[in-house]
Amino acid sequence: MARANDTTCLMSNAQSHKQLKISPARQAMVQQQLVARGISDPAVLRAMQEVPRERFVPESIRDAACEDRALPVGNGQTISQPYIVAYMTEKLQVRPEHRVLEIGTGTGYQTAILHRLGAEVYSVERIAHLHESARQRLADLGFGPVHLRCGDGTLGWPEHAPYDRIIVTAGAPETPAPLVEQLAESGRIVIPIGRRDYQVLICVEKREGRTVETTLIPCRFVGLIGQQGWPQAEH
Repeated sequence: MARANDTTCLMSNAQSHKQLKISPARQAMVQQQLVARGISDPAVLRAMQEVPRERFVPESIRDAACEDRALPVGNGQTISQPYIVAYMTEKLQVRPEHRVLEIGTGTGYQTAILHRLGAEVYSVERIAHLHESARQRLADLGFGPVHLRCGDGTLGWPEHAPYDRIIVTAGAPETPAPLVEQLAESGRIVIPIGRRDYQVLICVEKREGRTVETTLIPCRFVGLIGQQGWPQAEH
């Protein structure tokens, strides 16, 4: 199993992500699930059209990749429904050259969306198998450079802090203190907070060293496991 301090820097060694084609299924997904529900950031909509979501789900369920629901990806994890990915990304307000920390790489789909927006992405995944498969998938698709780490995401990635933006793709009982510490001044965190089976998305902004929280929408994510999150998943 990968050590907590393992890092990988992916260089674009496959087809350039600039050559990705927009499929009819992704066009329909964007119009029917995102635009229809109020997602309006042109850069986010374009990224959601261009990143091949079907390549980030198990081959056996690729036909369902653009459906309006979360999908299982193994190891008890899921890939969020397209609307939630777009909503969280829009609320994050990513700009080109932002340094973004992602907690929960999963299959690498959100990672690819952030990269497509021009961010310098650092992503932490606690499950070694998912970390390795995401690393290979992102490399094969030409998304790079992207920095990946296998370890406890609730502790962040302090070596590369501060981060302009932090996105957490698992539900936490509260915002982990290390993430707040690693957030840059005027930065923001988008994170699901609540119970293990039900949360509310929160936007945390750092202003003059203090944090200001804004409640967004209800949601449901798998639990954020780690020293500053939930204990090991219940069986």
